[in-house]
Amino acid sequence: MQPTSLNERKDVVSRRFTAGAVATVAALATVLAGQSSMAGAAPSTTTEYTVVAEKGVSADAAIAAIRAAGGTVVSRTDSLGMFQVRSDRADFASRAAAAEALVGAAQQKAIGRAPKVDRVEQEHLLADAQSKGAGAVSGTSATGMDPLDDKLWGLSMIHADKARQTEPGKRGVTVGVLDTGLDASNPDLAANFSWSLSKNFAPDMTDVDGPCEVAGCLDPVGTDDGGHGSHVAGTIGAAANGFGVSGVAPNVTLVELKGGQDSGYFFLNPVVNALVHAGDVGLDVVNMSFYVDPWLYNCTANPADSPEAQAEQQVIIEGMNRALSYAHDKGVTLVGALGNNHEDLGKPRTDTSSPDYGAPAYPRPIDNSSCWDLPVEGPHVIGVSALGPSGKKSDFSNYGVEQISVSAPGGWFRDGYGTSSYRTDANMILSSYPKKVLQEEGSVDKHGNVVPAARSFVFKECTKAGVCGYYTYLQGTSMASPHAAGVASLIVSKFGKADNELGGLRMPPALVEKQLYATAAEHACPDPRLQTYTNEGRSTEFNAYCEGDEEFNGFYGYGIVDAYAAVTTPM
Repeated sequence: MQPTSLNERKDVVSRRFTAGAVATVAALATVLAGQSSMAGAAPSTTTEYTVVAEKGVSADAAIAAIRAAGGTVVSRTDSLGMFQVRSDRADFASRAAAAEALVGAAQQKAIGRAPKVDRVEQEHLLADAQSKGAGAVSGTSATGMDPLDDKLWGLSMIHADKARQTEPGKRGVTVGVLDTGLDASNPDLAANFSWSLSKNFAPDMTDVDGPCEVAGCLDPVGTDDGGHGSHVAGTIGAAANGFGVSGVAPNVTLVELKGGQDSGYFFLNPVVNALVHAGDVGLDVVNMSFYVDPWLYNCTANPADSPEAQAEQQVIIEGMNRALSYAHDKGVTLVGALGNNHEDLGKPRTDTSSPDYGAPAYPRPIDNSSCWDLPVEGPHVIGVSALGPSGKKSDFSNYGVEQISVSAPGGWFRDGYGTSSYRTDANMILSSYPKKVLQEEGSVDKHGNVVPAARSFVFKECTKAGVCGYYTYLQGTSMASPHAAGVASLIVSKFGKADNELGGLRMPPALVEKQLYATAAEHACPDPRLQTYTNEGRSTEFNAYCEGDEEFNGFYGYGIVDAYAAVTTPM
């Protein structure tokens, strides 16, 4: 293996990304409305914008230019040259674009509401499972594991159960969960949760998330009305405490970075601010199991898009480029899900799902040289594909030699065709989940009890003091990425050095990445290389061709992450 070769390959990708970003884009915009206390307020003639300064322009000079154009700064991110602005001038955007100190301004606008059930991640709720629970894939019952860990086949696939005997993670290593929130009422998550470092960057938007639950629409830290973030967090670092489940790195510190809406959308401004915060407070690892809405692919100048849509995407490209680079340069190892669109990211199909709200989606042919799935195709991001219990690439998982780094357990409901495990919940990934969300889905009743129909895929565990935690199955590259993020945090725990300035342990992301790749278990492409999923009921669109050799290929990257090898192999 030559793990440094991916760094060289990613340098090429990064240069393509940066060159295509159009340095003088019209703005660094959130492309959504209501991300402030204005959410749900009565209509006003005041409009909100995101403004970005030209490179090299001081914050004072930028603010002066904003004021001269007729705007008022309401918040600022000086490290990225980004400002949130309100103005009642109809010509503010054109005046800002004409100012020499400013790149321009983009108006925030509403995007929309996510579906209640994700068709990939919760496939088992949308399809009839056969013999639910029968033929369950067993994990391990090793001494010291938690009660539900025998259902966590992913832990044993990456040898995390064995790794914790050597390195279970250190409290001084911090892992940011950039997601929908984190349910700190679950005893498995509460044990490792940092209240001081956690922060909510995504106020509820009434037109996206429904009515606000609290005054000001900013949900308190330690809550998760979406569920996705809590599931991700449990896989990374649920405590090994004799309760519920345990994570890949059960002793690390979990940090909530709420950058996703309750409805499941992720918009630019909260994501950017979360990444800046991660860098500023010295987080070691950040997991990103999402793509930035509303465009599945952001293109610099797609002929299928209107000028307004092109400007919007240029804004997202530039914003994510700056934010990811900022966090990386501050020492954050970035891990991202490759996505669930069952396509080769280096040979993308026509995008028929964008924009995902605000206007009807339309066919958009995607030029790979000028379009990106963000954040995973952004600079410095470790891209992770998803595997089922059999070790096969999950049918839904994206892949491809251009962006993949490693592979990890992500679940595959349809794995095990021809066996009793086919189409069973146990093929998926079990992790922590909020009671409130399970109640909304109808899996838990008003008294907190799991309903009979859900007992094969929802589990309730309570402490002697009567504090309960809930767990359910999901699948997706969103579930694979936290397995890799957990291993990355173990690497920092084992080989990191004390940080005298911010405390805890730190390790340069390049070294974390190198160790992650060098210790991943190599896995060759299938034979034949064209993997078909017709037996599992999928159309030929799901067919996937695996390029590369055993050392590096489009399905497995450098291999399946291996927690034990990562902490026992000398650097």
